[in-house]
Parts: sequence; structure tokens; C-alpha cells
Amino acid sequence: MERLLGSGTMIQTGVLLLFAVVTLLCIISSKLFYRFGVPSLLLFLILGMLFGSDGIGKIEFSDYELMKQVCAVGLIFILFYGGFDTNWKAAKPVIRQSLLISTLGVVVTALITGLFCHYVLGMPLLEGLLLGAVVSPTDAASVFSILRSRKLNLKGGMASLLEIESGSNDAFAYLLMIVILTMMSVGITTGAVIEKLVIELVVAVGLGFGIAKVSTYFLKRINFEIQGFYQIIMIVIAILAFALSERIGGNGYLCVYIVGIYLGNSKIPHKKSLIHFFDGISWLIQILLFFALGLLSFPSALPGIFSQGMALVVFLIFVARPIATFLILSWFKTPIKQQLFISWVGLRGAASIVFALFAMTYGVRLSNDIFHLVFFVALVSVALQGSLLPFFARKLDLVETEDTVLKTFNDYQEESGTQLLELPIDEGHRWVNKSLLNADIPTDVLVVMIKRNHDVIVPNGATMIKAGDILVLAGNRLEESLQLM
Repeated sequence: MERLLGSGTMIQTGVLLLFAVVTLLCIISSKLFYRFGVPSLLLFLILGMLFGSDGIGKIEFSDYELMKQVCAVGLIFILFYGGFDTNWKAAKPVIRQSLLISTLGVVVTALITGLFCHYVLGMPLLEGLLLGAVVSPTDAASVFSILRSRKLNLKGGMASLLEIESGSNDAFAYLLMIVILTMMSVGITTGAVIEKLVIELVVAVGLGFGIAKVSTYFLKRINFEIQGFYQIIMIVIAILAFALSERIGGNGYLCVYIVGIYLGNSKIPHKKSLIHFFDGISWLIQILLFFALGLLSFPSALPGIFSQGMALVVFLIFVARPIATFLILSWFKTPIKQQLFISWVGLRGAASIVFALFAMTYGVRLSNDIFHLVFFVALVSVALQGSLLPFFARKLDLVETEDTVLKTFNDYQEESGTQLLELPIDEGHRWVNKSLLNADIPTDVLVVMIKRNHDVIVPNGATMIKAGDILVLAGNRLEESLQLM
């Protein structure tokens, strides 16, 4: 009996125990080091290195192909949540700057860095450009986590600018990387490169908006008795957007991000609970990804690429990122202080390491250890730039003390000033015979109760508003919200 219950068990309890211990260590350590301004994601990487074959844990893990697949799926949900939790109203004033930095800025950074790798570090030209594309995006997970955890609101809409940029530039960097890898493997002409770029962008944008609109229509009109089904549906939508876009020749990550933004800024049922659900999922994925990437690395290999890695880090921080940033933001007459700060917030993280994995497993011959080079760059970038981000924000007098950065996210809720108001609905009211979801009720107004004749109704999104109803509304500054309708 003991033998059957022990070795015969279907679940590897050692793996589950390791998962539980590692997750607890990551969460507790991030709490302990928070006061010192150490980014949580850096701790996850370091813990992975400590548990690895070169560390005290001695865990052997070197399956690049498996890790690539896990990371590819993880990025889907990180980018989806990045879009889903972005407040479009807050981002709209800086959307042009954000998109230009996430597209043209990525190209400029990749090109300049690629030439540096070729002429200074002695890499083959295409391999240098490949490395430039891999390290060109800023890391959405790192930026989101630092802004949120430090509650760092920035003047001039910079928080929204950085959120949009870091959330959307992964898709463009991924596209550049695939184009360069294709050139290295089979060779394509310049015209074919441009054609591929255009097709992938057009397909991703068109399909993203199409899936988002259909999903919004569906979610507004269906009422699940089991609330957990809404979370499942959203997971399926994110996976569908990525897989379908990749299948028909689009950029899957850009498609997922667009769907996330559209749904996150639409009136869909249980949006607040969905945001909190994906926040938890996103953090769990980030913990596991950063830990696993640290586990996959060999710290003993870092001294061998130290000089190359440091040269690349210094060039990215002080040359490539500033050139790309100033080249774009100068056209918008952005203040110099803001441009300097945005230049500094060019954190490289999990996305770049994942892209390095893609490059290593693509089947092209590489003369350099790109994975450990990029790993080193991400490690130093998150440690240096991430830790000093709040310091530079205050030093440049860019911290907005009268407001909160949480307003740039869709799960923001005012902490005070909540009001209750009874609103009678007469025969001519424009909400009559409409469901709560379709009645164009302001997003900051909550219908908590409906009084109908002698009955009290606790409504949901599908509840129809009838003439003669009295709606009990809750919110902040209700009179102002209702006057703006």
C-alpha cells in the first residue's frame, strides 16, 4: 500500500512543492526588498539563477525549445492584460508619441544597436541587427510593475505614454526579429521585407479590431449564470486572437494587445473583477517566467560575455535609446526633462530574453551566445534603470503629487466621495427599454438597485430598464457625471 501511494502517484509532488516554495519566496522577497527600491522582477531572475545548475539549487534545466513555448504563451497574457488595464481616455492625448516610439523608435534602436554590434563588437552584420532587434523593446512587465508598486504618477501624461509604448513595442520588435531571422535563413529582398512588415501589421490591426468588436457584442448580450465563465471566455479570446493572427500571417502579439485595449475600454460585464483576475494571472506568469529564465541561464557563462554585455548596456542606455527618443519627441516639442526621463525608462526584461530564445531555436547559425548576452543586458537594465527610475523622476521634478498613477489603469476606483442618488426614469427617458450595458451609462456610475413598483431588483448587465423605474445610482460626483451624458 505504501509503495502504491508513494511512487505510483500520478502527480510529481516534488515539482508541486518546488512551485509552491519558489512562488512564496518570490512574493516574500519582493515584499522585503520593496522598501529598498529593488524591482521585484530582478529578484525573480536572481532566485532562478540561485536555484539553477550553477547555483545552490543545482536544478538542471536547459530545454530552450520548451522554455520558448512556455514564454510565448506567457507573453500572450502579459500583453493582453497590459492592453486590458490601460485607460484609453488617459492615454489618448499621448497616443501619437507612444505609437511612434513603439514602432519607429524600435526600428531606430535596432538599427543603431545592430551597427554598433557589427562595427564595434565585431559581429556579422545580420547577427548584429538581430541582436539589436531583440533588445530594442522596453519591457512592459517591468514598467507596469514599477509604476504600480511605487505608485509613481508622472507629469505630462508620461505614465500613459510609457504604458502604451512598452505594451505595444514588443509586437513590432518581434516582427523585426522574425524578418531578420528569415533573411539569415533563406534570404529575402528589401521589397519582400517591407511587404511582410505591412501585411503582418495590417492583418494584426484589422483582425484585432474585428475580434474585439465581435467579442464585445457577444459579452454584452450573453448572461452566464456562472461568473467564472467570463474569465474563461476572456482567456479563450486572448488565445484565439494570437493563434488566428499568426495562422493567417499577422502579428499575434500586436493583435492580442489591440483586443486587450478595446475590451478593457468597453462596457462589458464584470470588467473590474476581470481586471483583478488578469492582474493575478499576469503576476503569476511573470514570477514563473523570470524565475524559469534565471533557471535556464548559466551564471558561469556571464564572465565570458561581461565586456561585450557591458558595452551593449552602456550603448543602449546612453546612446541608442536617447537618440530614438529625442528623434521622435522633439517633433512634439516635449520638454527636455521629459525626454531625458523617457530615455532612461528603456528597461530591457523578459520580452528581450524570450526573443533571444526564439533566435537561439530558430535554426540559424549564430557565432555569439545571444541568450546570455541578452540575459546580462536585462539583468543590468532592470537592476540599474529600474532601481533608479523613482530617483530620476523626483530629481527631474516629474512626479505628480496631486494625483495617482492608478488613474491610468482601468481598475482605478476613487477611495472617497461616494454618493447615492435615486434617478426616476420617465416614459421619454433615453434609457427606457435598454439593458444596463447598452444604456450608455457613464463608466464611473454604478446602478446598485432598481425599484420597480413594489419590488426591489438587484440588476446585472442584461437587466432591462423600464419606464417608471427608480434607479439607485452610486458613484463619485454623480451630478457631474449625469450632466455630461
